[in-house]
Order: sequence, then C-alpha cells, then structure tokens
Amino acid sequence: MTMSGSGGKNRDRGSREYKRKNNVSRRSSERNTGSGTANAARRKHKNRTDNERYCVNERYYAEEGFIFGRNPVMEALKNGRRIEKIVTVKNSEGSIIQILAKAKDVGIPVHYADRKALDRMSGMAAHQGIGARVAPYDYVEVEDILDIAEKRGEKPFIVILDGIEDPHNFGAIMRSCDACGVHGIIIPKNRAVGITETVVKSSAGAVEYVPCAKAVNLVQTIKKLKDRGVWIAALDMDGEIYTKNDFKVATALVIGSEGNGVGKLVKENCDFTLAIPMTGKLNSLNASNACCVVLCEAMLQRRGLR
Repeated sequence: MTMSGSGGKNRDRGSREYKRKNNVSRRSSERNTGSGTANAARRKHKNRTDNERYCVNERYYAEEGFIFGRNPVMEALKNGRRIEKIVTVKNSEGSIIQILAKAKDVGIPVHYADRKALDRMSGMAAHQGIGARVAPYDYVEVEDILDIAEKRGEKPFIVILDGIEDPHNFGAIMRSCDACGVHGIIIPKNRAVGITETVVKSSAGAVEYVPCAKAVNLVQTIKKLKDRGVWIAALDMDGEIYTKNDFKVATALVIGSEGNGVGKLVKENCDFTLAIPMTGKLNSLNASNACCVVLCEAMLQRRGLR
C-alpha cells in the first residue's frame, strides 16, 4: 500500500514535472517566435516613411491614401481635390446623400460596402459611414504662403510648428488656423508628423484650406522670414503676456512640441517670447489649445476688434 501510494505519488509528481517542462518549453518557443516577429516588425517599421511611422505609433492602420469622415470628404470635394473614388455604406442618409450627389455631379465613382468593411479600411476609426481615396497632399513652399498674404492685401500671418508629433494636435491647430485667418503653416521636414488621415479627420476638413510647407531647417526658414519683414514670436512659459503683443504686423507664431516646447536654437532666433497666464493647478495647456488661445487674440486685433 505504501509503495503503491508512493509510486502513485511519484507518478503524479513526474506527470506534473513533465507538464511543467512542457510548459516551459512552449513558453520558450513562444518567446523565440515573438522575438522573430518583433524583429520583423522593427525592420518593417524602419522602412516606413515618417508619416507611416506616426500612423503605426498611434495604432492607426487606415488604408493608405484614404480619408474618412463626412466633413473631410465634403471639404475635399468643395476644394477640388482629386478623388479617385468614394466608399460609403448602403442605405446612406443625412449629409452623406449630399456628398454623393456632389460626387455624381463631378463624375467621381461611388462604391458601396458594409460597415465592417469600412471599419477595416479606416483602422476602426470613426469613419461616419464614408471614405474617399484621394491624391497625396500637396505641400507648398514658404514663398507660396507669403504670396497668399500679398494677394489678399494682408500682412503675413503664419504658424510655425516646432516638432508637433501628435496628429490630433496638428489637425486641431489646422482647424484653428483656418478659423483665425492664418495664411499658412510651416512644419519641419523631419521629426514631426505630416499630413496624415488622422490630421485630415481632426482638422474637420480645414486641411483643404490651410496651406502647409515643409522646412528642412526651421532656424534658416525663420531667418529668411525675418529678412522679409516678418516678426517671429515663440509661445512659451517665460514670455510677455500675449495680449500685449501687436499682431497687426507681419507675424509668425512658433508653437513647440508637446513634450519639449520650443527648441533652444529656434527660440534663440525668435524676436520675442509670448506666454499665456495660468491661474489653475496646472501650469500649461495642450499645444493645440494654447495655439488657439493666441490665434483668437491675433485675429481680433487684425480685424480691428481690439
């Protein structure tokens, strides 16, 4: 009895030990497989463009070349942007019907799909039942932005983004720029998010109306703007209260990145620094919110309402 019990006990132990070893082996295999997968993902990530990297970082896998949402698609139509096709859900209603009617007028093909298909195409974003395959965004030159101001008979009003990486922030800033009469935005060519589908969606279509230029070197671009008579103001925490500034002159407002603010070299080349006074527990605003606050003040001054 004792031996039988002991033998049974040993067999149980052996069985548990065998299972444990098998589990360890399986976990080890999983780790090796995971490592290979991770290495492959890293290689794939390295070969992506800057814009594609930011899409991956935000876990946003929208189909390349598509924009989604009713406002972005409608504004792309209004602005005459080249659209290859529109994809929408069956039994569309509301503003989608107006979009489809406009698309039909200009001969843009419309394809119908179920909502799950649009979910996959948009990377599970809020597509609002419609998307469009569009031509790549056309960036402009800095000179083009200055020409726009000249043609309107206005002093240049420009926003410079120093390393904004969040596409939602970028889109929100574009929307504020459109509302406040900014002639154009300048962004760095590297180390910053460009015009992605998320930016288009977050801007509610404003991307179609606010020109955007890429600068290889922001400091050199700032120096060239100075030579053209543009005053450069950095928005930071240690400056003069923004309402005291005269925005009626040619102005470029520099907005820093979400984490680091305005870069040291960029700030050193600005003419002055502006700040937004704070009275709450937090000592800063989101980049897009801070930009909007100052742009509204600038717009009121430039329209003679201050």
